[in-house]
Amino acid sequence: MLRVYVSAVMDVTIDEAWSVLRDFNALPVYHRFFKESYIEDDWPADRIGCVRNFRTKEGDDYIREKLLSLSDREHLCCYTTIEASVPLWNYVSEMRLRPVTESQQTFGEWWAEFDTPPDQETDLVARVTDTFRFAFEGAAEVAKARRRSAS
Repeated sequence: MLRVYVSAVMDVTIDEAWSVLRDFNALPVYHRFFKESYIEDDWPADRIGCVRNFRTKEGDDYIREKLLSLSDREHLCCYTTIEASVPLWNYVSEMRLRPVTESQQTFGEWWAEFDTPPDQETDLVARVTDTFRFAFEGAAEVAKARRRSAS
């Protein structure tokens, strides 16, 4: 089993970052890799057990993921992949935010464990790493834009 771990400090408050990242259906809003996403069966995007179905901009890969937990108190989201056009098996991921109290920034952690064919490990580890890194960057940019528009 492979493990990917990415951490970042975002120059936004934890409430600003969480307002973007807690939406299980918002990947295309803040992430450059994804072009469309929807929650199946018209479930709310914060309902445990909901399934998001999304596609990448390049290659039109699709992934279906199930929300396992979502905590506004702990700023935590956990989900698993249930189907994908890329070879990711036993995929479980968790994202957690913590406040950096001295600077009013946010420390984000995102990890995943998964299996994939040995000949694709390097490529898929890089893709998952970039997915998490770009998610933090994009979420911070969206949060900053929301802050500016609210001023």
